[in-house]
Amino acid sequence: MINAPRLAQVVTALEELYPLRYAEQWDAPGLIVGNLESPVRTIHCAVDPTMEVVDEAIAAHADLLITHHPLFFRAVHEVSGLGFRGEIVRKLIENHCALWVGHTNADAAYRGVADSAAVAFGLEQLRPLVPISDDESAHLVGLGRVGVLSQDMSLYDLASRVAQTLPATQMGIQISGDLNTTVKTVAVLPGSGDSLFAQVRDSGADVYITSDLRHHPATDARQQAQYESHMREAGVCLGKGNSSCPALINTPHSAIESLWFKTAAIDIANRLEELFKIRPELTVSTLNTDPWTLHLATTATH
Repeated sequence: MINAPRLAQVVTALEELYPLRYAEQWDAPGLIVGNLESPVRTIHCAVDPTMEVVDEAIAAHADLLITHHPLFFRAVHEVSGLGFRGEIVRKLIENHCALWVGHTNADAAYRGVADSAAVAFGLEQLRPLVPISDDESAHLVGLGRVGVLSQDMSLYDLASRVAQTLPATQMGIQISGDLNTTVKTVAVLPGSGDSLFAQVRDSGADVYITSDLRHHPATDARQQAQYESHMREAGVCLGKGNSSCPALINTPHSAIESLWFKTAAIDIANRLEELFKIRPELTVSTLNTDPWTLHLATTATH
């Protein structure tokens, strides 16, 4: 009988697929909980390490839980029963379930979070929105992706494709732009993306698909692009923005990032089977971890 790989071996394989050197300086992905000597036969995947997800992993007898979002975003000084994070750690340890996080390292990696979302939306000829220089990789890597659609379509049709691709949430997606405008080049950044408007506009994208867009940055980006378009028509070039673009498609944060597991589940299982001649049982959570439970449209008139 072939022995299952140890957790330390699985972690090494995961960090070959999603190198920790790609992580942002403020981020701390990797192994969070786990005995390095424990065997790994069953793996469960989810975007968020919520209590419900942990219970689901334990019920599936998972030896390892892989999540995209960290359990700890900031420094902590206790993992006691005073808080939910301490309870999650207790549950994981007592049920012999490790936790490994692929966060901004998986965002930037080849066939990582950004690649998976871009492919799911039908984009081709992908390149990083913010490249990372990595001589060890044969592929272009970095934050976000820019690609082209196989054929032009309206902003409304692209938004409909995005909505139909994402798992169901109460909030759905929001769109900013002329729904009838034709789009071809698309920038995608799963997760919070309003800090990269300058890079998106420099990329020449017709539309930007991301999450957590705030009122002021989104308004300012649209207003500046429209102003520059108006000035170009008057013969004055102020910047690199193209016409009244980019249009914006704002998606639920966890929903767009969940698309990673469409490729990660296959890539991880294939890699472990290649290395250890045993294919782990790998499951992906279907729990909705979006925090919003109801969406009511405002109706007051003034």
